[in-house]
Formats: sequence, structure tokens, C-alpha cells
Amino acid sequence: MRSVPGYIGRFAPSPTGPLHAGSLVAALASWLDARAAGGCWLVRIEDADTERCLPGMGEHILQQLAACGLVPDEAPVWQTARVGRYQAALERLIGAGLAYPCGCTRREIDAVLAAQGIGHDRHGERVYPGTCRHGLNGKAPRAWRFATWRMLASTVDWTDRRLGAQQQDVLREVGDFVLRRADGPWAYQLAVVVDDAEQGVTDVVRGADLTDNTPRQILLQRALGLPTPRYLHTPLVLGANGEKLSKQNGAAAIDTGTATAARLALDAAAQALGLPAAPLRDGVRQALEGWVAPWAALYNPAP
Repeated sequence: MRSVPGYIGRFAPSPTGPLHAGSLVAALASWLDARAAGGCWLVRIEDADTERCLPGMGEHILQQLAACGLVPDEAPVWQTARVGRYQAALERLIGAGLAYPCGCTRREIDAVLAAQGIGHDRHGERVYPGTCRHGLNGKAPRAWRFATWRMLASTVDWTDRRLGAQQQDVLREVGDFVLRRADGPWAYQLAVVVDDAEQGVTDVVRGADLTDNTPRQILLQRALGLPTPRYLHTPLVLGANGEKLSKQNGAAAIDTGTATAARLALDAAAQALGLPAAPLRDGVRQALEGWVAPWAALYNPAP
């Protein structure tokens, strides 16, 4: 099996609820990718958005993972212990003229977009119109935004290991995105970029719902002089309504109360990834080991 020197992968759940079927797919995929590459697998609890996180949920997620045989190779990292690093990164961006304060509310942004004839659907991005780029005009700052418009090139071309060639013009499709709400939680985009770089992550394996975030993160990596990992976005698990299974739409927690239940949850995750069924007699550990080679053949073929 091909080994990738220096490979470091990670699974980074937000403790806003227990693991559900969709999040277990991402966890299993990232673990298998690390094992197929002969690399290291990390777990990072992304609790930077303290307003949404639930007390004790990070520990519960780690217990769910352990019941499924998914144990990180190093002690888990918690984002709330790393806020100084995010502040330092923001200050670097401010110093480079690549971050600025914004006083706009969502309602104000929607009003500007509506006046320009630009609609906004429930799942789409609000493309920030740049209202505060040249000053707050007396408004109190509500957030810090990344100055996408000041990048030499806002169009990002990248290759996903499953989806192939990707492209996004971040300025046109997203605008100047939020890095931090004023005196509030850190935005996912900045925190994940800082953490992946500091942990030496070489490969990000996560759900396809985060594909659209990747160009923003690549722009931040370029602005901060950080390396860009390889990316692989896995198939989504859909609910009965055809939408992505998520905590927000009431996805049920996976049952890991017994070894049999954990094994059944893993079986469902493996099936979603297109992996073959493991023998019923196998325990969790044997099933996991048996999926490493099929994963390598499907998602990490030899060049």
C-alpha cells in the first residue's frame, strides 16, 4: 500500500450536537485516508463558536469516535485553547491591509443587494457588497471582514481528489467574508486555516457541503503565507427530505451504546462511501482494517 511521507489528516467536528450518520461518514473517510497513506490522524474539536457549542458535547463526540474504533494518534486539540493564534493571524491581516471592520447588519446587506436586483436564497451566500470597505461612516463595528477585493487574484483554481478540477471567483460569488464577529466568536474560515497550518495538516478529508468553503480558505492561506493542503470532499448523507443530513435539520445521533450498534453505524458510513460490506463476524477493529485497502483503491489510487 502506498505510503505518503509526512501525511497528516484530521477530523474536526463542532460540538453543537452528537455525531450523526453524516458526520460519521466524514470521520471514517478521514481515518481511512490517513491509514491508507501510512500517516497520522488527528481530531480537533472546533468549539471556537462558543455561542453554538453545547457543554460536554466535545467529550461526548470523542466517546462516540472511540466506540467506533476511531482514536486519534495524538491528544485532541480544542479551538478554545487557541484563540491567541487566531488573534495574531487577524492582526497580521489587518497590518497587511487585508482585513477591515464592518458595521453592516444582515438586513442592511440584504437591502443593498435587493436595490441592486440581487436575490438571496435560503442556502446561498450573501455576497457582501463592500459597503464598509472605505470606512464605517459612523457605524459601530460588528465584524472584521477579509478584504477579498485587495487580493491580486480572487479567482481560485484547485483540484479536489474526488470531484476533480474546481474554480470559484471568491470576490464575485462570496465577497469580503467575515473573519470574526466584533468581540465575539471567531469565524470558521480563519480558525480552520490557522489550525490546519499549525498542526501540519497535509490532507483535508471532509463532507462535500464544505467544498464551497475551500476557495476562501485557500485565499486566506495565500494571504498569511501558509501551505495549502490537498482536499477530498466526501459524498453527503441525505435525509428523507433530500437535504443534507445535519444537526440543524434534526439528524439523529448515531447509536454507539454497544459494540454491535457501533459496528452497524460504521457499516452504514462505509456503504455511503462505496466500500464493500465487512464480514458480519468482524468486530469494529477488524472491519476498519478491512476497509483500508478498498478505500485506497477508490480514493487514493497510485499515480
